[in-house]
Amino acid sequence: MAGTVQHRVYTIQEGLLEEWAEKWRSQIVPLRREFGFEIHGAWLDHERSQFIWVLSYDGSESFQERNQRYWDSPKRAEMGLDPSLYLVDRVVREVTAVS
Repeated sequence: MAGTVQHRVYTIQEGLLEEWAEKWRSQIVPLRREFGFEIHGAWLDHERSQFIWVLSYDGSESFQERNQRYWDSPKRAEMGLDPSLYLVDRVVREVTAVS
């Protein structure tokens, strides 16, 4: 893993965790990959209604620039997926691998 790596923890509205995970898998992952992001894994914490995932970007732009291009893209808008309908809280941390 090189470049910027983010560990993201999303707290999902009660009862919507599985639905969010499916939409993430079918819609978000393919588009993130199309924009050059690598997805390193995702996990469900049912007890806390949390969705945890790790992604990275190692390209010519900064993570923030590429992320903004992802959010501004027409394909992202066409998804019709509004995270605010699912997410109650979001914690995003940039992390570094330990060898």
